[in-house]
Amino acid sequence: MVEQSIRIGGLFSDTGVTAAAEGSTMRGAQFAIQQINAAGGVDGRLLELITRNPDSTPALYAMHIESLIREEHLRFFFGCYTSAARKAALPIVERYDALLLYPVYYEGFEYSRNIIYTGATPNHNALPLGNYMLENFGNRVLMIGSEYVYPYETNRLMSDLLYERAGTKLGEYYLPLKNARPEDFARLMLKAKELKPSFIFSTVVGETMGHLYQAYADAGFDPAIMPIASLTTSETDLKQMGVHLGAGHISAATYFQSVDTPNNRECIARYRELFGQHQVTDRCWEAAYFQVHLLAKAIIRAGSTEVEDVLQAMRGLEFEAPQGRIRVDANNHHTYLFSRIGRANAEGQFDILYESQAALKPDPYAIAPNFNDWSSSAGSLP
Repeated sequence: MVEQSIRIGGLFSDTGVTAAAEGSTMRGAQFAIQQINAAGGVDGRLLELITRNPDSTPALYAMHIESLIREEHLRFFFGCYTSAARKAALPIVERYDALLLYPVYYEGFEYSRNIIYTGATPNHNALPLGNYMLENFGNRVLMIGSEYVYPYETNRLMSDLLYERAGTKLGEYYLPLKNARPEDFARLMLKAKELKPSFIFSTVVGETMGHLYQAYADAGFDPAIMPIASLTTSETDLKQMGVHLGAGHISAATYFQSVDTPNNRECIARYRELFGQHQVTDRCWEAAYFQVHLLAKAIIRAGSTEVEDVLQAMRGLEFEAPQGRIRVDANNHHTYLFSRIGRANAEGQFDILYESQAALKPDPYAIAPNFNDWSSSAGSLP
């Protein structure tokens, strides 16, 4: 007799401001599930993904998770995108003792026994990018972000870094996540012409990101001289807004599609066989992909689908991901990940300018980060 499938909830928006990014993330999870099921499943049990569309609206993530717990009796979940969505979901998964695997880079300063964080913490992306930009372009910085928790907290950390480097913050501007207009970004580019920053530090998220890059191009700026440095711009975003707008600008991530390893090349080839040759991969796609494999391994290791047993098995678990070998930190539920900086090219990919030699220990509580030791191998996977 075939055992019942292992049913997992997926919170992925296919409408709203973050739909493109969440669609990529969902495909990463679906791809991993297909691989696992094709190999026989998890101890003979197939994985089954039950998805809901939260419409990029934080309250709907919480509503759908609670509904899936109460009505479908699910206990494992993938997804959520923005920190606002995760924070809305957090009390629900804690109340019902469920487990959320969260695949997106975020601002840190959080721990929940009911969340495994597989995206970057600030020491993986914000600090390396800030150091790189200050060393190579200058220390006069204009900050532009979307109006929610991740940009606020990330810019706070960037402000600390500027203070340490005796830099100058020329301004800190936030526009609505959902309905910022092209003219709003055009006005900020007029401000940039007046202030002459060394670079623009962007934490703009979602479909309005294209407005920023279009306004930059319309203003006649040159990314070789004064680029946009972004923690949020991925291959999927470049494709959505037009790769010509992103060319020359700089981003930081744990993973780029251009990572040149046999494992990544094979993974991309198999993914495109299933989802189409036009597909691109990105940092959140990759985290969504490997966290499914982590969950499957944890269930096998635990010999159980009880949340507490799976959590215990998850701690210290390793996996050979497309970015390289990663590991769940046994102490803080975050993940050892690689650090990379890339410059977008005319093909919509990133030419890698810097990468760590191993996965770095996550530091979600960067209260007093060591700004001088960002590229050290200390605290990395052996």
